[in-house]
Parts: sequence; structure tokens; C-alpha cells
Amino acid sequence: MDQHIEVDWTSCKAHGLCAELLPEHITLDEWGYPLVDDKPLPTRTLKRARRAATDCPALALKLRAARRP
Repeated sequence: MDQHIEVDWTSCKAHGLCAELLPEHITLDEWGYPLVDDKPLPTRTLKRARRAATDCPALALKLRAARRP
């Protein structure tokens, strides 16, 4: 099952750690908030994606299963 990154916008405080830990999937906007691509995470990056979610100071980053149409 494909995994995606999701941001809880009410919790996010624009610390930017997620972009440092997962730069190939997350960039920051001009205010430091994450811009996340909605592509499925490759298996090789799942461990770092989990770490980014765990290490987020605001716990605003989540991994979710792909939504079915």
C-alpha cells in the first residue's frame, strides 16, 4: 500500500525540520511552511519519512495510506 506525507496545518509551526530530513519530498514556502508533493513515498525513503514525522517538533507531519478513488 502506498504511503503519502500529510501535514496537519493547525499544528504546523513552520520549524522546517521536515524539509531537512526529507528534502526530495518536502520544500519550504517563503514563510517556512512545508510544501509536500503528493507522490507516493518510495520504499527506500519510508524510514526517513517516519523519522521526519516522529521528529517534527509540533507533531504536524503524518504518514497516511493512499486514498482509494
